[in-house]
Amino acid sequence: MGNELSYAYHISVITADCSHASTIDSLSVTLIGTKGQSNKMKLDHKGLHFFNERHKQYKMHCKESLGDIVLVRLEHARFQGKRWFCSKVIVEDCAGGRSFRFPYNSWVKKNRSVELREGTAKKPNEDELDILKQNREKELDQRRKTFRWKTYAEGMPKCVDIKKTCNLPLDVQFSFSKNTEFQFTVTSALVKLKLVEFIHFQTHWRSMEDIEKYFGVNKTEESEFVKSMWEEDTFFGYQFLNGCNPIMIKKCKEIPSNFAVTNDMVSRFLEKSTSLQNEMEKGNIYLVDYQLLDEFPANTIHGKLQYLPAPLCLLYKDPDNQLKPIAIQLKQKAHPQNPIFLPSHSADWLLAKIYVRSADFNYFQLITHLLRTHLLAEVFCMATHRNLASVHPLYKLLIPHTRYTLQVNIMARDKLLGKSGVFQTSFSTGGKGLPKLLQKAHSCLTYSSLCLPEDIAARGVEDIPCYYYRQDGMKLWKTIKWFVEEIIKYYYPSDRDVFEDPELQDWAKEIFSNGFLNRKESGIPESFRTVHELIKFLTMVLYTCSVQHNAVNGGQFDFAAWMPNASPTLRRPPPSSVGGTTQQDILESIADVGSTVRTLAGVWLLSRNSDDFVKLGDYPEERFIEEAPRKLISEFQSALQDIDGEIALRNKTLNPGYPYLRPALMENSVAI
Repeated sequence: MGNELSYAYHISVITADCSHASTIDSLSVTLIGTKGQSNKMKLDHKGLHFFNERHKQYKMHCKESLGDIVLVRLEHARFQGKRWFCSKVIVEDCAGGRSFRFPYNSWVKKNRSVELREGTAKKPNEDELDILKQNREKELDQRRKTFRWKTYAEGMPKCVDIKKTCNLPLDVQFSFSKNTEFQFTVTSALVKLKLVEFIHFQTHWRSMEDIEKYFGVNKTEESEFVKSMWEEDTFFGYQFLNGCNPIMIKKCKEIPSNFAVTNDMVSRFLEKSTSLQNEMEKGNIYLVDYQLLDEFPANTIHGKLQYLPAPLCLLYKDPDNQLKPIAIQLKQKAHPQNPIFLPSHSADWLLAKIYVRSADFNYFQLITHLLRTHLLAEVFCMATHRNLASVHPLYKLLIPHTRYTLQVNIMARDKLLGKSGVFQTSFSTGGKGLPKLLQKAHSCLTYSSLCLPEDIAARGVEDIPCYYYRQDGMKLWKTIKWFVEEIIKYYYPSDRDVFEDPELQDWAKEIFSNGFLNRKESGIPESFRTVHELIKFLTMVLYTCSVQHNAVNGGQFDFAAWMPNASPTLRRPPPSSVGGTTQQDILESIADVGSTVRTLAGVWLLSRNSDDFVKLGDYPEERFIEEAPRKLISEFQSALQDIDGEIALRNKTLNPGYPYLRPALMENSVAI
């Protein structure tokens, strides 16, 4: 018997180090090689060794060499458990001295068998063994049945056709610890914030002191700074550069025809012996225009119509490099009852700034945050699951940047956008108009606006000082681009390699058709013909899913906890004349008590990192097994660490600091 089974393999089976990963059930293994297949071998009695991070080795005897081991078949028979999380399997050829690694990083369900492919990243290949072609096709066929596209609303990016998170595959659900920690309900947040008793209050705030009393319970150092500075013109301007919505400001070379501001109105707010025209020519005048909000059908809350302005705001960069507002118009169409508000207008000026900040907060939440990060990240995630086999190099590169995105978005559609969600109950942009605004914004979304260097250039803000979003973002864009470029050139030496990869081309087509709805004017590529095109697109994808999301998500509580700085709704129409604004007018215009506390709970939830946070550049699950990409990952992490140190050192000299693009504090994916 011993002579008949003379060829030996060592098989190491590793269970993942995460909650509920272990099993006490029976497992068996079959090796499949280029020269043959082994018999099925049972691993231990009832699988007693498959516990977290346990590295258990077994010995298998075969009649002869199986050649290169290309597949490992694992079978999980039910006894007591339901599932087991397999990290990887390592097979060593005892005679030949070769080692084969099979990373899996996935759940194995009861009474199921799975086939693990050898981990070397490979694109589809005509010369691939039939059994490997079948494995690839079977995997993608199953994924396409699981991850089906659905139209949430016409004119918006499509999403996953799953309504309940419990119906998601286990591999893309929250971990046990995150699920326990992160109950995505505003009510639970209100309990923690000690505000639950105020959720149904429909009255306006009686005074700023009342708002401050409830704000003080949950303030942070950053939100306290915002409260102390929110009325200052310099801080108002600062937020367009480094607040939650830093993508709106652009250089103004000509006053829009619908903006009725004149030199006579604003010259006193400029330096002496200059004019508005001169300052525009010098590049010191900037514009923020909320044209997308024009004619938006605002929400109705508690039976009362709310209001949403579509303002234009003119800003001036003074000789001290401070950005200050010098004129505000609250509606798009110039009209005698749509006055220009100026810094000299005292209380009217403060109210006008409140209306601009409210418009900015609503625009930020739905367009800058939801559409341009969450919904696009879901498109990238879906296309990756449906078109790239797990052995594909781009799957290995992209999948860590999709972690938790599907579950987060399903929960958001239910808990935030649903009938009783925060948007419907607290925001001007809630109600029937919400999908229409997203459709309108999506119709003018462009590829170039998603690429930071092109967006910065298009807005003419390359040189504006103290723009830390741009400074830090450009460093990270360049670093991500370098990393992507080195990975891609390793797997795609030529343009032909790109053009002839069918999985890659299918991935591109699905993003174009389901994410950008076949809009050629978006500039999104329908296919890739060159290595350069692929590198640019992948850089945008990784940047959007990590850096851009953190830039707009991370500071929500800091900037919005003090509600007057970011009122989610407005209960009075924009003022139609200058003069006479009182403190009572302001209190009756901003969000009521209930809307305030619900929004506070929402931004608190969305600004918190979980215990199983994975920072940008960390890849805790082994996917790449080749030395070259593993070395590149290490170099990428080192470069990010250097950037993090530079930002942390700079922030010590700033008040406030800008921590939102520190790699050490940045999630690898849209995971919240």
